Amino acid sequence: MPERNIEFGKYGAHGIKGHEAVARQLDALAGYIATPVTAHRGLLARLHYLTRTDHARAAARAAGLTVTDRTLRAWQAGTRTPSRKNLAAIEQAYRTVRRENVARYLTARLNKEGRGTRVEIHPINQSAVDRPRQRAVELRTMNVRRWDRIVAAWAAADDQELDDAWVDQVVDLGSQWGQYEYVTNVGFAA
Repeated sequence: MPERNIEFGKYGAHGIKGHEAVARQLDALAGYIATPVTAHRGLLARLHYLTRTDHARAAARAAGLTVTDRTLRAWQAGTRTPSRKNLAAIEQAYRTVRRENVARYLTARLNKEGRGTRVEIHPINQSAVDRPRQRAVELRTMNVRRWDRIVAAWAAADDQELDDAWVDQVVDLGSQWGQYEYVTNVGFAA
C-alpha cells in the first residue's frame, strides 16, 4: 500500500502505530480494575468479575481460564494462591471478558447515533531527527463516524484487523494520511 512506512525510525523519529494508540485509548475507556492482579485485592476483584454469574464463568472459560471451580473457590477464600502463570491467565481472561462486555457500549457512545467522535491525532516525535530531514507534521483532528469495525477488532484483540480498520478511517485525512501512520498519541473520549 502506498504511503505505508517501510523503515520507520531510520532517522530517529519516535512513535507508535496509530492503531496501537487507538487500542491504548480504548483500554483506558474500558475502565479496567486499577489494582494489579498480584495484589490480593486486585485478584479478588478480577475473580469476582469472572465468576459472579454463569455467563461470566462461561466467558472466562472461553477466554482461557481453565481451572476447576474448587481451585477458584480456594483462590477466593485465600487458602491457595495462584501461580504466576495462573495470574497471567486470570489477567488475560479478565481483559478479554471486559473488552467483550464494554464493546457494544463503547461502539454506541463513539458512534453517537451517526454523529461520530472527534479524534485528535498527535504527530510523531521528531526531536531526534536532524533538522533537514524533519517533516512538517502538525496536530490533526478528524471526526470518526464509523467505530463498529475498530471496536470489534479491539474487542477481539485482532491487531491486523484493527490496523486495517484504523487506516480506513485515517485515509479521510486526504493525501497526507501516511504521515499519521505512526503517532505519539491518539485522543478521544466517549
